[in-house]
Amino acid sequence: MTEPSSQGGDVDTIVSVRVATVLHELEVPIVFGSWVMRHREFALVRIDAESGLRGFAYCLTRDGPLAALVGRTIAPAYRGRPVDDPSGAFHAALWSNNAVHAAGLGMRALSVVDIAAWDLAAKAAGRNMTEFLGGKRAPMPVTGIVGYPPSISPAATVDQIAGLWAQGWRRFKLPIAPTPDASVARLQAAREAFPDAWLGIDNNFFSKTAADAIAFGRRLDGLDIGWFEDIVPPGDAGMVAEIRAAIETPVAMGDEQGGSYHPEALLRAEAVDVLRVDATTNGGITRLRPIVARAIAAGVRVAPHMFPHVHSQVLCAFGRHEAPIEWGIPGSGVHPMDDSLLQPVVHDGLMDPLPDLPGLGTMVDPAWIATQRVDDPDGVLDDL
Repeated sequence: MTEPSSQGGDVDTIVSVRVATVLHELEVPIVFGSWVMRHREFALVRIDAESGLRGFAYCLTRDGPLAALVGRTIAPAYRGRPVDDPSGAFHAALWSNNAVHAAGLGMRALSVVDIAAWDLAAKAAGRNMTEFLGGKRAPMPVTGIVGYPPSISPAATVDQIAGLWAQGWRRFKLPIAPTPDASVARLQAAREAFPDAWLGIDNNFFSKTAADAIAFGRRLDGLDIGWFEDIVPPGDAGMVAEIRAAIETPVAMGDEQGGSYHPEALLRAEAVDVLRVDATTNGGITRLRPIVARAIAAGVRVAPHMFPHVHSQVLCAFGRHEAPIEWGIPGSGVHPMDDSLLQPVVHDGLMDPLPDLPGLGTMVDPAWIATQRVDDPDGVLDDL
């Protein structure tokens, strides 16, 4: 794909993989049943090359000790490897500890390191990520994440949609509210105010049984909802298939399900209309291409979970120009690590390609990070 970077004829190699943890306190806690979020915590990964080039990526930690895991089981497999072979480094790390890296926090940690390694490789080649991966840049549909904090009223939710609609947005996704009645009321208000909008709902794993999920899903009938997402906790594809068969609204699942059997279980069970993908949990950029290809071969659409600066460039490279890219409203608490980075330019529901910069472009805002609670024992931020 690329020629090796060099200094004095030597292949450029990775010299360090480091992680800083950035915690953003939420002004209003986010409550999804027993799941209560009082903060959003991110792991910022930095990979340095012998040449002085640097690659970056970040992910949600979900309060797991991601930095410690990278330092102990992943970074050693990357050090000394050539910059221009991120896929080889990924598999070297994966196979060094199959028990830990195959799923869960281990796969999440490996995924974000993989993204930073691809960022570094593309920078070494002097190419933007889409072109480096062999694709062409193009406009892509965008989804605005509205209704945060989930406790805001139907009127406030409609106001958020109205602000984005005036800027050219046409797709909007809401999280569940504190009660099913409140969730339905917000969706009804949004549908009445914007009859032509695409609307989706994220259940945030609130339902725990098929019966509960089906009961709520049937209340969505008649509202023309684009999808019912993250309905039940990961782990039972058969239950998801049962829910899908019992409701009219399309089912979207796959968030937070990074592991060796994603997406096989969901696809084999014919459990989803839309496969949700996330490079930060599903295996980085290295694994995302075969995951997407497998879903498309099964006749299932794909849609990414947040991280728009990564997913817009990578999915475009894979030819999935129709995949909707999610953006949170800055300041609403959806995804604060994105808020101070470049925001999209939107026209009639489509975002322009991000600026043509090497790699993934600018993925770090040191000024914003300096205002947060930061744990950076290895000096990731010292010279930024």
